Amino acid sequence: MIDIEHLDVLIIGAGISGIGAAYYLQREHPGRSYAILEARGAIGGTWDLFRYPGIRSDSDLHTFGYEFKPWRDEYAIATADKILAYLRETASENGIDRHIRFHHKVLGAAWDTAQARWTVDIERTEGEGADPELVQVSASWLFCGGGYYRYDQGYTPHFEGQERFAGQIVHPQHWPEDLDYAGKKVVVIGSGATAVTLVPSMAGTAAHVTMLQRSPTYVMPVPAKDKFANTAKRLLGDERGYALTRRKNIVKQCGVYTFCQTFPKAARALIRWVNAAKLPAGYPVNEHFGPRYNPWDQRLCAVPDGDLFAVLGAGSASVVTDRIATFTETGILLESGRELDADIIVTATGLNIQLLGGMTLTVDGEPIDLSKTVAYKGMMLSGVPNFVLAFGYTNSSWTLKIDLLCEHFCRLLSHMDSNGYDMAWPVADPEMETLPLLDFSAGYVQRALGELPRRGVDGPWVMSMNYFHDVAMLRNGPVVDPNLAFEKVATKTRSETAGGLN
Repeated sequence: MIDIEHLDVLIIGAGISGIGAAYYLQREHPGRSYAILEARGAIGGTWDLFRYPGIRSDSDLHTFGYEFKPWRDEYAIATADKILAYLRETASENGIDRHIRFHHKVLGAAWDTAQARWTVDIERTEGEGADPELVQVSASWLFCGGGYYRYDQGYTPHFEGQERFAGQIVHPQHWPEDLDYAGKKVVVIGSGATAVTLVPSMAGTAAHVTMLQRSPTYVMPVPAKDKFANTAKRLLGDERGYALTRRKNIVKQCGVYTFCQTFPKAARALIRWVNAAKLPAGYPVNEHFGPRYNPWDQRLCAVPDGDLFAVLGAGSASVVTDRIATFTETGILLESGRELDADIIVTATGLNIQLLGGMTLTVDGEPIDLSKTVAYKGMMLSGVPNFVLAFGYTNSSWTLKIDLLCEHFCRLLSHMDSNGYDMAWPVADPEMETLPLLDFSAGYVQRALGELPRRGVDGPWVMSMNYFHDVAMLRNGPVVDPNLAFEKVATKTRSETAGGLN
């Protein structure tokens, strides 16, 4: 038998989740060995992959940043280059970058109860153009921090006649570095966060930019700079100013979400009033900014300093709400009969969800079907030992949840150390009522729900999207739980334990 490298924890993904996991792990368990495997050649995940004009966060960086590292820039809504610099600095100043192995794509992982470890199959590419090499690493724990969408492919529906279009069709996930849109007519198909970012960013250079949407999205202007944060930082210093701003913004985010869900009619009216105040008199607000769904049934799009409304008011951009009949040689023919001329069409039509980066899992030779598992505390999967899946909030800043589940993971390791356990896995009652993992009507979520794990209706099986609930459960609540099984491999094998792999 060939010896392979063994690590205590293998972290998959060098984005915001993976770097956060590494920080907490080495802070709380400095003696544990770990590595971060990154399929691409750089850290940053989303913030390095996407290169389209204006790419930025739609959450404030005082909550999207880590709890342990203050966000020092004066802009609260930040561009990708600033977020990347923040992540690189975090990795560098904590020595995390020395643990990252680039061009290591995880293909699959197999759990062996007899050894209480994962054997991980990896495709390693040494350099540009080099042939990939298959290597293996074993690990006591897997921490999957690669996000939830496919990095190699965005979502683009089929458009009738698209092969006839004489111009260029671009998906934001694959933005060409040399794309020249100066003085050209651009149509951006979509109404989500990517579209509302692209339109104002391109409007100053293109001849005209049209945002073509099948249906509207809720859009709200937010200040690019947080005056409270900048004042608090000046008066209290970086650390205390950041902590105070973070608490303020957490309360604000939770309050806005709760208000929208509790009083949807009032929230709709308020958003419409804000939109109308930012748009020219007589603008058809209901047609272009009046969604059919209630506020926060899908993610609310934030526009810093109302930049989208500014370019609409200036006439350098416009919104069209209609359906596409067909692409033509010179643009798009709509079902209403209207034609949109275009030199470039941008399909900002969304993402493809893909948990675990497409890797396969087996437990004692049995393949794991994710759709048959149930999420436990929003971070583990029923029947899968020594495995953590980092999944952040959909209704708030992603990183708020990541910080908490990383803390809980470290507490779980400490509990296992204290009691001599080698294994931990959630056990779900086969008769337990379950629901789709996410209660979210966004198209990219709905397309993938059948392939995702399920969630329960109460207890640790709830897929919580409430920060204060998770503080109580993950930070302050007990690690020991009737639904979580522990085992010492030296005592008996997994197959002999009660509950099995349920």
